Amino acid sequence: MSLESSFESSLAASQALHLPRAGRQAPPPEAAASAPGLSRGALAGLLRFAGLLALLAVVAFFAVRVPSFLTPGNIGLILSQSAVLGILGLGLTLVLITGGSDVIRGGIDLSLAGTLGLAAAVFATLNQAGYGDAACVAATLATGLAVGALNALSVTWLRILPLLATLAVMNICAGLELVLTENTTVPAAAPLIDALNLAGPFDLPVIGLVLVAAWLVLAVTLRFTPVGLRAYAVGGHPEAARAAGIALNRYVAGSYIVAGLLGGVAGILSVAFLNAATSGSADMLLPVIATAFLGRMFSRRLVPSVTGTLLAAVFLGALANGFQLLHVSSYWVNGIEGALILAVVGVTSGLAQRGARP
Repeated sequence: MSLESSFESSLAASQALHLPRAGRQAPPPEAAASAPGLSRGALAGLLRFAGLLALLAVVAFFAVRVPSFLTPGNIGLILSQSAVLGILGLGLTLVLITGGSDVIRGGIDLSLAGTLGLAAAVFATLNQAGYGDAACVAATLATGLAVGALNALSVTWLRILPLLATLAVMNICAGLELVLTENTTVPAAAPLIDALNLAGPFDLPVIGLVLVAAWLVLAVTLRFTPVGLRAYAVGGHPEAARAAGIALNRYVAGSYIVAGLLGGVAGILSVAFLNAATSGSADMLLPVIATAFLGRMFSRRLVPSVTGTLLAAVFLGALANGFQLLHVSSYWVNGIEGALILAVVGVTSGLAQRGARP
């Protein structure tokens, strides 16, 4: 019997015996059938439709108010502006998938914004020291992997709550970034930076295409390989996954390590977009969380998904771009991001409690 078949059998058994799923008691089938109102699936579909409608409404509003909003040049700019946020959001999404829905005891990575700042500082500092692109990229990606490995070690081996562990690692990254940059802007110029700022196929910027490529790799892996099934099993049905012989800690640790690697990629893209490593990477924390959590609204079952995260990143990028074109303060975007996090977490928590109510 294959591992996937074993997992499915164990999942069916856990549902029949009402074993805990994701930290709560599963309701009996008859209770779920008699629950008043719309089913969880219907509500999830309704919210997904609402999310897509909101995205289209924002695009339509800015297209009417600013005729240049939908020009190819501005679309490319939106994709470029969304690239760093989207890459970090994809990393956090992986952690959410394997960690489960409990953001305190489950999956969360607050260190991604710090990883971005540290990785950008490493790239720019080595570039200023005269190292070539290959050395700068290797050191930057190694930095991201090291941060991810530290998170994985803290969560899976030291058993520190992910919220506290990644918060501590974020502060470590922030301190090392200040050591390298001395709280100043470090300019960078290199052939790689020039190449990333060029236009690629369909006149889309290469920076934006890197985001699309990262999404495509992760989407295919999660959707069409056993790794994806097991990753969702670890986060959504840990008891059944353990019974099927899946090494939970291995997948949790892997998600943190890949997230750290994506943080290194985001650092390179940030330097390319700004032509420098700048301070203030901590300001990316709220947008990254908003992107990953808002991405749930675009999934069929209100679960973390890389496709939803990509759409959320573009949505927030379009929102910020539209406000800039309308000369509206960008501070409004932060407020909207906070409101979106509250709304999404509130809705998903409400549905979870609805599903757990006997």
